[in-house]
Order: sequence, then C-alpha cells, then structure tokens
Amino acid sequence: MTADLHYLSLAETAERLARRALSSVELTEALLDRIDRLDGRLRSYATVTPERALDEAARLDAESAAGRSRGPLHGVPVAVKDLCDTEGVATAAGMSIHRERIPGTDSTVVSRLRQAGAVLLGKLQMTEGAYGLHHPSIDPPVNPWNAGYWTGVSSSGSGVATAAGLCFASLGSDTGGSIRFPSTMNGVTGLKPTWGRVSRAGVFPLAESLDHVGPMCRTAHDAAIVLGVIAGADAADPTAAPHAVPDYAASIAAGVHGCRMGVPVNLVGLDDDAARAVDSAVDTLRLAGAVAVDVTLPSLDEAAERWLDMCAVEAALAHEATFPSRRGEYGAEFAALLDRGRALSGVEYGRLLLLRACIKGELDQLLSTIDFLILPTMGVAAPSLAALRTRSQQSVASRLRYTAPLDMSGHPSLTLPGGFTADGVPVGFQIVGRGFDESRLLAAGHAFQQATDWHLRRPPDMPPGVA
Repeated sequence: MTADLHYLSLAETAERLARRALSSVELTEALLDRIDRLDGRLRSYATVTPERALDEAARLDAESAAGRSRGPLHGVPVAVKDLCDTEGVATAAGMSIHRERIPGTDSTVVSRLRQAGAVLLGKLQMTEGAYGLHHPSIDPPVNPWNAGYWTGVSSSGSGVATAAGLCFASLGSDTGGSIRFPSTMNGVTGLKPTWGRVSRAGVFPLAESLDHVGPMCRTAHDAAIVLGVIAGADAADPTAAPHAVPDYAASIAAGVHGCRMGVPVNLVGLDDDAARAVDSAVDTLRLAGAVAVDVTLPSLDEAAERWLDMCAVEAALAHEATFPSRRGEYGAEFAALLDRGRALSGVEYGRLLLLRACIKGELDQLLSTIDFLILPTMGVAAPSLAALRTRSQQSVASRLRYTAPLDMSGHPSLTLPGGFTADGVPVGFQIVGRGFDESRLLAAGHAFQQATDWHLRRPPDMPPGVA
C-alpha cells in the first residue's frame, strides 16, 4: 500500500479492491488509523464505529474472495452526515436534544450504500439541526487548509473528512447551500441533486421542501458513482421522483463539445477570487469544446433574502414536538429561527410560495436556452472566521445569493474546486443544470477536472492555526 492511500479517488480505490490489490479490511484499518491520529484536531466525526466498520469490511472481503461484487462501492469506506439514520448508531442531527437518539432502521440512503457494499466508518459532525451554527455543546470541525477559515455549513464534517482523507466519500444535505459551501471551503466536489432525485426517508429534516441529499467526493466521477447508488424512487418517500436512474458513471466521459454554456453578464458582489474562479472555469470549459453564451440571470436577491422565512416555517414544523417546550436545550441562533417560523403569518407564507414559483419559472426559462450555467458559489470566495463573527443579516443574504434560490427551485448544481486564495484556502464554483440532468453536469465537471488539477491538491495534515 502507498503512503497516500487515503487520498486515492473512490474510483481508483474501487479498481484496486476489484482486482484484490488491497483488501477492504486493510483499507478500513488505514482510514481508522488516520481518523484516530488526525480527527482529534479536525473534529469532523460525531461518531466513529470502528468495530462495525471492520466487521463489514471482513464480510465484504469474504464476498470478494467468493467472486461476488456488489459494484464499485464494494469494500470502500465512506461516512455520512449525522442526520442520516443509522440502525443502532446515534443520529443526533447536531443537536444535544437528540444525543441519545438511536434509530431502529437505516435511512434509505444509508441502506442503499450498505447494499452497494460501502463500509460505513461513522457519522459526520454538522451544525445544529442543519442550520447555521454548531450547537454550543459541540466543538466545530476545523478547516484542514487553514484553521482561521470557515469550514462551510451545515455539512461541515462531511467537507472536512472528505478533504482530509478520513473517508473516500461522504453524504451531505443542502437546504440553502449546505453541500456547496463546505465543498467549496474544503476543496472537494459536491453535488446537490435535483429535489426528489434522492430519497429523504430517514433523514432528519431542516425544511423538507428545500432539503436535498447528495454526495461529497474528491471528483465528479466519484460523485457520479455515489449518486448512481443513492438515487431513485422510494416507497418510504413519496416525494422521491419515479424517474429512471441513469448510469451516471458510464456517461462521465461524454465531454462538453458543442454544449451551450451560460455565462452570466450580471453577476454582482464577487470578490477577486470568486470572479477569477468563474472566469477560469469558463475558459477551461470553452477550450474543452463548450460554447459560451452570454445570459442574464433573473434577480436572485429577493429569493435569497426570503429563503430564511421559508426555511424557518418548515423548520418550526419539523421541531414542533420539542420546540418551544424544550427551548433551553436549543442554541440561541437555531431557537431564533424556529421563533421566526412560528411567528410568520399564513398570508406571508403564501407570498413566499408565489416568489418561489416565480424564481423556479425564471430559472427554467433560462436553462431551456442553454445546457448548463456557470455560477460562483459565494460572492466572498472564502470567508474567514473573523469576518463571519461580524456578519450582518444583509451579509448572510449576500452569501446565499447563488445557492439558496437553487434550493427553492430544486435545480441540480455541481460544485467544483477552481482555485485558491492567497492564504491557500480553496475557492469553488458551480455548474447548474436543468432538473434531472445530473449526467450532463457530472460530464462537464469531469471535463473540467481532466483539464485542471485543483481537485488533486491536498491539505496539510496539520493545518495552519491548529496548536
């Protein structure tokens, strides 16, 4: 085994396992050892399950020895955000109130990962209830590139663990940007699928009509493999779409030749790093054969600003059994969100639904004229923790400008590493597409990654700023 085994892509790992150049037990032991050595500082895991993981790995090695393979995830160690139910393992959703909650069954996405032969290393840390801040009782994960910078939320542990070589892939969830923010800040590839593409059964909700579950990986190819496993209809979730699931990995090399790439002429609020990442992505994909088309985005600001109210109402519903009756066990910021949701009138919520329908319609119209759209992830490419401590409500809405409207509309978005700041912190961008057109986005992401090496850069084992 090579010293940097933990930084192989999922696809490379699967290939070595398939030809039995290494075993799942060896691989799992290597990652568990790395978690033991590094995660005390990075704090990406809420729960590690070493005994279960090694038992699963041994069972899968026995199947391999008998000539049986469950597919490309067979024997590959992965981890999931701690809002995905796992039978017999605590699922707290970042909340002290659910610290002892032990589900009796797996969520659909976890069940599908297990059926595909993935080895579950444990549960990844997250913000309280998948909202903005970690619960006061939790030490937040640390950005592996620089401890003075944001990890992105709410799938903070998923971003950190995937970037730092503590799993080969992870699952996150995205309600306002929670796959895309940590993917950008940690330099990994994250896919927010079309709403309904992936079942939410057994996934603790923040706001059910906004919640998306998706993969966070090192490459677009890896994301295609994971999406192919977790996507599809589910009797346990009537909102999971009945559409057939394509073989995303089989079409990953389709390229972008002749694809119409929307390049917005009215982007606002970008710092130099964010603008450079977008411009570089456009240039790279143009050289790969895409046709750049100037487009005008609909105004996204009102949707970004009013997203908070829509999230608040649905979050209040999700927490109705415990809030406000157990208010004292909630963090102040999350409690304020729930109060906000409970105070909103039905008339105001009706206005939100109309706004949501309009932004979806406007984005549908735009995307009907192009094959995909290039967007920044955030205006400020890589916020520092110091800057976030002085944030205002306006700055929060500004940060959500290019993410939250896509949760309201349900369109798929692939976030890719696209550069670094002067402080060595990753910068990302998004490729956005039509509903259920993830194959095209993944092929475009793969084409970009075949021409660049941003996704191959690795953080130091000891990030600057960690004692």
